[in-house]
Amino acid sequence: MVYPSSDQQEKICSAIGLSLKVGLSLVAAVSLVRLAGAYQERLDRNGEITAILAIEQAKLNKAEDRFDRLFATGGEQRLIREQDQWIAPDRLRIVWEHSSGLPTVEPPAVKAIKALVHP
Repeated sequence: MVYPSSDQQEKICSAIGLSLKVGLSLVAAVSLVRLAGAYQERLDRNGEITAILAIEQAKLNKAEDRFDRLFATGGEQRLIREQDQWIAPDRLRIVWEHSSGLPTVEPPAVKAIKALVHP
């Protein structure tokens, strides 16, 4: 058997050590780049969630204030004033009832004429 000289052994060990160091450095660099990307994505998502939370919190605060105003003294009158579908006291509400199918704006006489013309 031929054994390499100590200089050759030293060079081989140095080359193996260098390749291990380069490989580990490369793995560490790739891992850091991937971690940085994941961290940035996490920060972006956190920003979006924070913005949504702020919007929902503002809606909640507004709803709480309205709830408090409605159940405070005079809240019933405030609720009535807020409702715009209420009829004014001097107005008359007319409710149309149709006995056949869907409601229409045609008087019954026009419907009868159409039925005779287009059987």
